[in-house]
Amino acid sequence: MAAQPGRGEKPFHIVSPVLESLPLSQAAGTKVYMKLENVQPTGSFKIRGIGHLCQEAAKKGCRHFVCSSGGNAGLAAAYAAKKLGLPVTVVVPSTTGPATVRKLEELGAEVEVSGQVWDEANRRALELAQTEGWVSIHPFDHPLVWQGHASLVQELKDSLETKPDAILLAVGGGGLLAGVGAGLCQGGWQDVPIVAAETRGAHSFHAALAAGRLISLPDITSVAKCLGAKMVAARALECAQECQVISQVVEDAEAVRAVEQFLDDERMLVQPACGAALALLYTRRLQRLQHEGWLRS
Repeated sequence: MAAQPGRGEKPFHIVSPVLESLPLSQAAGTKVYMKLENVQPTGSFKIRGIGHLCQEAAKKGCRHFVCSSGGNAGLAAAYAAKKLGLPVTVVVPSTTGPATVRKLEELGAEVEVSGQVWDEANRRALELAQTEGWVSIHPFDHPLVWQGHASLVQELKDSLETKPDAILLAVGGGGLLAGVGAGLCQGGWQDVPIVAAETRGAHSFHAALAAGRLISLPDITSVAKCLGAKMVAARALECAQECQVISQVVEDAEAVRAVEQFLDDERMLVQPACGAALALLYTRRLQRLQHEGWLRS
């Protein structure tokens, strides 16, 4: 199959809404806006960076994509491949649910199960990527992925009347953190602190920050499987040196409770990975960071 001509210039993601959340604002004691990436074509922000990387790879003659993923990155790669008219193989760990596998197959992806965690699936994907004409689409550790995610910040600049006092996000492999960090620097917002949330048992970024170097967790034990990279991208650690990044670890139970509360408050069901960031608001962790001087009051 050849990439369809005339495609690849318009991005695959949409400009997602920015809405003020009254319940989250009340919980946090300050005005909180939501950047609703859950309404993207594949249900997450991943389509920004993954879509951009796939488009650029197709321009350079890629004949087959291969992506390792616990779910969201694979869905983004499958969606982009379908748009570009190219085949894709998505390698998932055994912890990936049947619903995600079904969605991947419905998008036309060939799904291969390998290993118990993402890191093991990624090793298999890199083996497949040795095939001539195949290109590895890394779920979070690639400059083009970060460049695609950086579009989030430009959209925030277009939507918000004033510069935010902080941006809250969840960290898995670190691609979103790297992209938002890049966007803040490109847009002149490099003084905006990033509060990076992880669940305990998937806290590879927090562990790396504490050690001052990349650390590999012995295993992923958190329910937030989307955050399940045993080692964070090196670029994420560099971002923490270039920007003000405040790392916070929440318990699985706090993330799940936040998901349930958010469903009641906003009528949206999100994954525990998102619950990690929401938990910072619902558990009043944000106020503690303000009280301790990490964030503005």
